[in-house]
Amino acid sequence: MSVVQQDLDLDSSEGVEVSVDTEEELMKECEEMWDDMEKLSLLIMQVKCLTAELGQWHKKTLEITPLTEDVLITLGKEEFQKLRQDLEMVLTTLQSKNEKLKEDLEREQQWLNEQEQIMESLNLLHGELKNQVGTCSESRILNELKTKIISIKKFKEKILITLGKFLEDHFPLPHGNIKKKRKNIQESTAQLITLNEILEILINRMFDVPHDPYVKINDCFWPPYIELILRNGIALRHPEDPTQIRLEAFHQ
Repeated sequence: MSVVQQDLDLDSSEGVEVSVDTEEELMKECEEMWDDMEKLSLLIMQVKCLTAELGQWHKKTLEITPLTEDVLITLGKEEFQKLRQDLEMVLTTLQSKNEKLKEDLEREQQWLNEQEQIMESLNLLHGELKNQVGTCSESRILNELKTKIISIKKFKEKILITLGKFLEDHFPLPHGNIKKKRKNIQESTAQLITLNEILEILINRMFDVPHDPYVKINDCFWPPYIELILRNGIALRHPEDPTQIRLEAFHQ
């Protein structure tokens, strides 16, 4: 495995994205390797040529060739042809190695593109999961609040029922004049309502209209009951209108 391949494998194992600087370093290393390979190939070819030439000289009988102009031209052509063949062989070798490196580079580039696509997909999936977690958390909180509200309403109804029974038993209307509960105070004229109904009207007014919790006292309110809840701090009079009362804000 080449040094470039080892560097790329190391980067892939550590999950580091290949940057433009890494690609430039790769090209620089390739160029250095090309130079080394060219020098090595030329040396190898020269050794082979010299070895072959030495063998030919050993086989030949030493002859003295007159150094005429024709002889020199012929020798020069032979040497030039031989050098040309050697260079063509070196060029073929380098082109083959160059194609191999290009294939390696394309394969590594394809691998890098695949890793980038995988990373992009993982980022999208992470974002979707994060949104789902946030939605689930909000939904869970809303469900818990709804459950608590329902529980509080049930508890309130239970308290009101218990309170109503207690008040009817211990605080009846004069002469046993107990009437059924009315939902609207405006329906009553001179008929008295129970202490439980008075308190229920005050409670509903406080929670339904918290900015104006006062209730107008009319003939349906038995005065002793009004004095009872005022003296015990259950209700308060309006500071400017004594005919209006409201429930003490115990919940604040």
